[in-house]
Amino acid sequence: MDQITFNHDTVLSDVHMLLPNSRHLMTRLNSVGQLVFISKFKIMRVGERHDNKDPGEGLKEAGESHELREDGEKVPQGKDREEGGEGNVEPFLDEDGDLDITHRPRKNPKEGNGRDLVCPIILKQSNPVPEQEEENTDDEVDQSFNDIIKIEHTMATTLEDVGKQVWRGAFLLADFILSKPLMFRGATVLELGAGTGLTSIIMATIGKTVYCTDVGEDLLSMCKRNVTLNKHMMDPAAADVRVRRLDWLQHDLCTDAEVEFSWTEEEVADMYNNTKIIIAADVIYDDDLTDGLFRTLYRLCSTFPHTCTIFISIEKRMNFTLRHMDVSCDAYNHFSHCLSQLQDLVDGRCNFKVEQLPSNFAQFFLYERIEQLLWKVTATPLPFDPAQSDSELFSF
Repeated sequence: MDQITFNHDTVLSDVHMLLPNSRHLMTRLNSVGQLVFISKFKIMRVGERHDNKDPGEGLKEAGESHELREDGEKVPQGKDREEGGEGNVEPFLDEDGDLDITHRPRKNPKEGNGRDLVCPIILKQSNPVPEQEEENTDDEVDQSFNDIIKIEHTMATTLEDVGKQVWRGAFLLADFILSKPLMFRGATVLELGAGTGLTSIIMATIGKTVYCTDVGEDLLSMCKRNVTLNKHMMDPAAADVRVRRLDWLQHDLCTDAEVEFSWTEEEVADMYNNTKIIIAADVIYDDDLTDGLFRTLYRLCSTFPHTCTIFISIEKRMNFTLRHMDVSCDAYNHFSHCLSQLQDLVDGRCNFKVEQLPSNFAQFFLYERIEQLLWKVTATPLPFDPAQSDSELFSF
């Protein structure tokens, strides 16, 4: 069950590929029959980060160094060894004169037939309410720790379901949030394309109200479960995460009370009146959706009565394309073009300032930072001229 079967259209996040198998636990099947895993991610504190390790730790002075033999006895090195002769060690021979080699004991002893023990796991269809997990004796007891985040996700999905995986762009944005607590403290935040909800959960440890949005009932249900799994990280009196449906390809928010994850009229008013920060993590992979993202940003920011700051993190993925016969990143190129259009937009409704932020802030999660980019867009509303129409103002 640890093996993943790839099809020609399968996409797998490097986050899941590089994690040891012991960190993945299959929990259930979602409503569309996909395997759902749960992974734990630790927020590293000062002194725990891998780049803070002392490279000389554990080294001893040359005159005191020893070599550890397999039977546990220390064999002196250097001068002490030379005093005993030429440094030759008498080999161990059996009664026939053959060399007798002592093997290290196996860490995981196997049964008589030499094969690993396999314990079948019976999965059941998705549960509407997360159940209390059984304690795993191999893991740390983390129920009371505020530095362990649990995320349900799928692996090896098609491109249309990549939101159900965890991506490095989400970790980059989460690092930025944790490194700038004063910027986000007490804020009302809107996340677009939240996916598994990891970034919204981190934001809820600092912010006041977080609207965690995406599309698709199955994905939103998974996101809601993740919020429930990580309630221990949030202050119930100060933070509130609301999972809601927001489709970039539609103009209006869904307020139909019969539809799950719809908005209430009070939430719509609160979002428009109080949202000062919008975040989006690793949502750039399809040109049509990128256009929808920028149209949504424009509609929202030109309606807000106040300045709004947008943070977008992406992972620049290079691919060889037959169209260019070269290595390129078409999704990023289109995103960059949209950013330029947004900044050059002069419509009398909103002014956009775009800047790329350095990624030299602290790293709180264990992942590899490669070609991840963080952009900041500041949207300042201007007096609106009602004589202009949306078609005249917006060309994405």
